[in-house]
Amino acid sequence: MDWTDYSGALFDLDGVLTPTAVIHRKAWSEMFNSFLAEHPGARAYTDEDYFQFVDGKPRYDGVRAVLADRGIAIDEGSPDDPPQAQTICGLGNRKNDAFVEILSRDGIGPYQGSQRLVDWLAAQRIEMGVVSSSLNAEAVLRASGLRSRFDVVVDGVVAAAEGLAGKPAPDTYLRGAQLLGLEPSRCVVFEDAVSGVAAGAAGHFGLVVGVDRGVGRDRLLASGADIVVDDLKEVIK
Repeated sequence: MDWTDYSGALFDLDGVLTPTAVIHRKAWSEMFNSFLAEHPGARAYTDEDYFQFVDGKPRYDGVRAVLADRGIAIDEGSPDDPPQAQTICGLGNRKNDAFVEILSRDGIGPYQGSQRLVDWLAAQRIEMGVVSSSLNAEAVLRASGLRSRFDVVVDGVVAAAEGLAGKPAPDTYLRGAQLLGLEPSRCVVFEDAVSGVAAGAAGHFGLVVGVDRGVGRDRLLASGADIVVDDLKEVIK
């Protein structure tokens, strides 16, 4: 692709820069299926639920969406609920504990194509930032060796502190562009989640690149992606 019209790149993290989506899917499945086993008649959680209800969203929004789909109502709770609590926040915290355990045990590295693109953009002096719903973005970036490449990280911690709405709202991406000192029209958004692609489209960014890690090309295009690739090396000029 031609980068002449763009000065910045904003990357989602999980599933775009690093294959942490695999760890997230395992952690979500472990948490939800344990919980749903206690609700006779409730449909088991699958990876399709991940792509439809969870992928790219803030953690507690994902819990709400999956339970609402199954007609299960529980108390909201609060973010400091212990992981054993039978609340929205408790379940979200239980999932996070599972994620951290898997990450610390197995580690993580960047996708090779994503590493190539980041290196190429750095050589072209393109400004880069990470925009992720994850509360673990800093830990994942450090574990992958990518942290030094990004001056701007807008993650779940920043969003909560600044009161930014999560994806599919464009707020976190708009904040990322602002911190880079660029207009959205000068930035390219890279996203693998339907909610993240929708956020990029809603923010009127210069280009929204869907990265198909399992959602499907058609769904990404329907959500607002301008183009869809299978690997980020495809957009190196």
